[in-house]
Formats: sequence, structure tokens, C-alpha cells
Amino acid sequence: MNMHERSNSPDTEAAKAALATLRAWAERADPVEVARLDPAIARLLPGHLLSNYPDLVRTYDAEFRPDAAYKDGMPDLQNGPASLITGAHASIAHVGISNFRLPIRYRLRPGTDNPPGEVTLETSVTGTVSLDAEKKGINMSRIIRSFYGHAEREFSFEVMAAALDGYKDDLDSFDARLMMRFSYPVRVDSLRSGLSGWQYYDIALEMADQGGRRLKAIHLDYVYSSTCPCSLELSEHARTSRGRLATPHSQRSVARISVAVEPGKVLWFEDLIDIARAAVPTETQVMVKREDEQAFAELNAAHPIFVEDAVRVFAEGLLADPRVGDFRVMASHQESLHSHDAVAVLTEGPTFASASLDPRFFASLVHAG
Repeated sequence: MNMHERSNSPDTEAAKAALATLRAWAERADPVEVARLDPAIARLLPGHLLSNYPDLVRTYDAEFRPDAAYKDGMPDLQNGPASLITGAHASIAHVGISNFRLPIRYRLRPGTDNPPGEVTLETSVTGTVSLDAEKKGINMSRIIRSFYGHAEREFSFEVMAAALDGYKDDLDSFDARLMMRFSYPVRVDSLRSGLSGWQYYDIALEMADQGGRRLKAIHLDYVYSSTCPCSLELSEHARTSRGRLATPHSQRSVARISVAVEPGKVLWFEDLIDIARAAVPTETQVMVKREDEQAFAELNAAHPIFVEDAVRVFAEGLLADPRVGDFRVMASHQESLHSHDAVAVLTEGPTFASASLDPRFFASLVHAG
């Protein structure tokens, strides 16, 4: 039979000594630190806000309205002192919110076939600020409030500029960034049948204030068909040399064109779409009859293109436009021949240059429809 000694339990004197130590610490500690230690222990400390903890009532008080004094007394852990920081006391490049949605107004380019003036679109917003190493956190709801304060009165980039100024000041941050993503409708004519339909373009607007410099950028996803020049030549060789019917492989492809807009310049969304379409005219179609399908086959045969060709011809169009500053073109040809994609990235200037790529950088280049 095994015998175990009973462990010694703390006696009353030891408990008194521990409580005295706890109270001495609590006199110097922040109330939030005391509450974080253990709410039950906090109630043992005289003068602490939890020391006279009331009996709880399990009903919702729909009539209660907090006054200013009540709100001033509410704990604010996220904006607490540096002593509450968990982990390294290191600055954070981005902290904020992603994918909150609200309607934003966008101007339409004058003279387009779209309804004149403006369009209101559901927009996904990402807003972040930098955080100093000695700050615990930020009040993220201020980012949302900054947007709602301007969204009904102003348009796209103006909303971003006003919101960025507002919450950068509110949060006392040295850097701030905003991005708005939306699907932009443009009416597009068919190639030969005379029909037309709405093409939707995934667009993002970005505004960043960093180191005293403000960046204004537009990101466009342009979806097109790419016919492989090598496959086209091999198919023609089979026809002419052996009388064999052969078809070149082509595939749906996506280019993400990111451009920094030069200060004082206006680059319409439709302008950027026109640059892309002029460079690679084999844009996927909306309304198609037989004559349009035949025309699209002819168009692809007239513009066969490798992924290396694609990023270069997009770049050629961007370099020719004085409203465009630095830019990046990334393209993915989602091969119908191979079980992998063909990809390329071309950058102009330092704004979008990067030595490292996100592991899923190219995987995001998929047309979701």
C-alpha cells in the first residue's frame, strides 16, 4: 500500500500575507491591469470598481441611456497603457478593418453610354493605420465612422481622402491606408451582331499616406482570351503539311493592372479599361450569337499572345499615358494545355516593386464571374 503525505495547505497567516502583497501591488497598478489579473480577486480589493460587485439581473434594460459621466467611466482595454501590451513592444505596419461594406458614389466618364453622371455601388472597404510600439491598440470603429461621415456627400477618391485625414488625426497615427473594392459596370457591344451587354470589372481604389507622401492608385482586373502563338503555328503546320484539322489552345486569362495616378491628373476607370482593351483586344464577351463567336475566333487568331507579350503590351499603353505614374502589370494565362498557369509580372518605378511575393499572389488572378 502506497502512502502519500498530505500536501500542506496555506494557513490563515499565509493567506493574510498574500492578500497584503496583492493589495500593495494593486495600489500601484492600473485598474485595468487589476481586472485582467482576475475579476474575482479584484473584488477583494478595497476601493476597486469591482469590490462592491452588484447582484446580476438577467434582463435587458431597453430604456437605459448612458450619460457622459457613465461613458467616461467605462473601461477601454484596447486603448490602455503600454504596460498592457502583450508580446514584443514593436511597431505595427497595418492594423485596422477589412471588408466592411457600404454604398459609395462613383462618377462616370462624360460621354460614355452608361447612365449619365454617377453610379452608386456596393463597396468593400479596408482601412488600416500604423501603430507605434508603445501603443496598446486602436479604436477600430473610428475607421468606419470616418467613412460614414463622408460617403453620402462625396465621391470615391474624395471620400477616401476625407476619411483618411479624419481617422489619421483621430488615431494619432503616422501612416494610414485605405482600399475600396467594387465591381464596375460598363456596357459593351458585341463584335458583329449589334447586341450589347454589361461587362463588370473588378476595380480597387487605394490611397496611402506614408512618410508624408500620399499615393493614389487604381487596380483593374482585365479578363481576356489568350491564344498560344506556338500552338497556333503548330496547328497550321498540321493543316498544311498533313491535311489534319487542328485547333490551337487558348484560355481565359486575367491581368491585374495597378497604376499610381499622377498628382493633379484625372484617370477615369473607363480610360484604364480602354488602355487594356487597346493593348489586348481579345476581351471576353458578354452577348454572343454565332457571328460573334466566329468573329471572336478570328480576333484571337489575329492576336496570339504569350504571357510575356501580354505584360509588355499592357505596359506599352500605360507608358504612353501621362496621367499614369508608376505601375505594375501581373498576368496569369490559365492554360488549357497544361495543368499549371503561365504567369508574369512587370513593374515600372519603385511604388509597386517588391523583392518578395505573397505565396498566393497569382492564385488571386481568377475571374470569379
